[in-house]
Amino acid sequence: MVVEENQNQMMDSIAGDSAITANVSEDELEEETTTNTWKNTKELLILHLSKKLLHGDLDFRIEAAKEIRKLLRKSPVKSSARSKLADAGVIPPLVPMLISSNVDARHASLLALLNLAVRNERNKIEIVKAGAVPPLIQILKLHNASLRELATAAILTLSAAPANKATIITSGVPPLLVQMLSSGTVQGKVDAVTALHNLSACKEYSASILDAKAVSPLIHLLKECKKHSKFAEKATGLVEMILSHSEDGRNAITSCEDGILTLVETVEDGSPLSIEHAVGALLSLCCSDRDKYRKLILKEGAIPGLLSSTVDGTSKSRDRARVLLDLLRETPREKEMAPLILEKIVYGIAVQVDGAEKAAETAKKLLQDMVHRSMELSMKSIQHKADISSKSNS
Repeated sequence: MVVEENQNQMMDSIAGDSAITANVSEDELEEETTTNTWKNTKELLILHLSKKLLHGDLDFRIEAAKEIRKLLRKSPVKSSARSKLADAGVIPPLVPMLISSNVDARHASLLALLNLAVRNERNKIEIVKAGAVPPLIQILKLHNASLRELATAAILTLSAAPANKATIITSGVPPLLVQMLSSGTVQGKVDAVTALHNLSACKEYSASILDAKAVSPLIHLLKECKKHSKFAEKATGLVEMILSHSEDGRNAITSCEDGILTLVETVEDGSPLSIEHAVGALLSLCCSDRDKYRKLILKEGAIPGLLSSTVDGTSKSRDRARVLLDLLRETPREKEMAPLILEKIVYGIAVQVDGAEKAAETAKKLLQDMVHRSMELSMKSIQHKADISSKSNS
C-alpha cells in the first residue's frame, strides 16, 4: 500500500510538471504568435501607407503622412520601422508635399520626414538626395512661425549627417538660419544655433557659413543663457569662428551692447569648452588689432578670468589665456613677466612653504587667492569710477 501510494504521488507530480510545461509552451507560443501578428500587421500598414502616398489624392497623402508620424512616435528607439518605410518608397512622395499650397500638407510632410530622419543616418541622406533642401529653404522664407520652426528642426536633423553638410551649405541655408537667430521662436533659435554648429564642422566651407550679421543675435542669446550650458558652448564656438575669420565680425562685436563683456563673463562662468571658445574669441580680437581692442577688453575686467584660465582651463584655454595676458600688458616685451613665469615663481614659493609633494596644490590655492584678490580690486575700481561719475553728474 505504501509503495502504491508513493507511485501515485510520483505520477501526480509528473502530471503536474507536464501541465506546467504545457502551459509555458502555450504562453510562449501565444506570445510568439502575437509578435508575428503585430509584425505582419505593421508590414501591411507600411505597404498601405506607401500606396496611399504614391497613388492617393492629396487628402490621402496628408492622412498617410500623419499616420507615418504617429507610427514612428510610438515605435521603440531601435525599431526598424524607419528603414522599412524608406524601403517602401515613402520619402520621394513626401518631399513634393513640402511645396504644396495646402498648409496641412506642408505641416504633415515636414513632421513625417523629420520623424523618418531622426536616429537614421541613411534616411537623412535619402531625404536630401530626394531634393528636400530647396523646399525647406522656401519654408524658411515664409512668415508662418510654426512651419519655419519645423523646417529649422528638419535642417538641424539633416545637417547631423556629414554627407549632407556641403549640400545644405551651398544651397544657401546658413543666412536663413542666421535670420532665425533674430526672428524665430525660442525653440527655432536653439535649433538654428545647433544646425549652424553642425554645419561649421564642414571645414571646406566653415569660413563662409557665418558673417557679421550673426554676431549680434549670438551675443544676445549668449547673454540670456546659462554660460556653462551645451547651448553656450555652441554659441561661443560660432562667435569664435566669426571673429577669427571676419574683420566685419570683429567690428560688429564692439557695436553690440555688452558684446565683449559677455565673452568676459563666459570666461568667468562658462564650462571648460565655453571658456576655451570665449578666450579664443578675445584673443582673435587682440591679435587682429591690439591697440584697438586691448583697452576694451581690460575695461570689462578680463584679467581675473584669464588668470584663472591659466590654472584651471583646458590645454588650449591655458595657452590662449597666457598669450592674451601678454598682449594685454602695457608694454609686452620678452623680459616682462609672463603668466608662465608667474606660475613658476608661485610654485617655488609653494615648495619652500609645504615641500615638493604638496607644492602643486599649494601653488594652485595661491594663484586662486591672487585671482580672487584681483577680482575684488577690479570691483572696487569699478565702484569707485561709478561713484565719481555719479558725483560729476549731480
